[in-house]
Amino acid sequence: MSRVKLIMPETFSFTVQIPVRITDINYGGHVGNDAILSLIHEARLQYLQHLGYTELNLQGLGLLMSDAAIEFKHELFYGNNLSIAVAAADISRSSFNLYYKMETAKDDKVVVVALVKTGMICYDYAAKKVATIPDEVRKSLSR
Repeated sequence: MSRVKLIMPETFSFTVQIPVRITDINYGGHVGNDAILSLIHEARLQYLQHLGYTELNLQGLGLLMSDAAIEFKHELFYGNNLSIAVAAADISRSSFNLYYKMETAKDDKVVVVALVKTGMICYDYAAKKVATIPDEVRKSLSR
């Protein structure tokens, strides 16, 4: 059976620290796969805020997530502190990918917990259609 294998950018332009919450823990006693998407959602919001945008205001347009891929590498537990690095890449006329590298400290080493990619589409919610990424936004994402 083939597995998801993400090719990550060489550099990341933004990093945020997020603690693992008790609500992230599943019945297996570790962070659930659904919580990974919730954690990267928070990282995405902080990344966009760092650029001066929100998911609903990207120079008057919004964003939709078109797809997500997660490559799980290591378990996470309540009390772990995550470092989530974010980078934009593969920018096209109306879409781009966001890549997330999730890391935590274990036994005095930094371990990669998960690699994640989300496909993001620029969307005009008022017109209910896909929109072109504004030039200023494109420049911000390319930094």
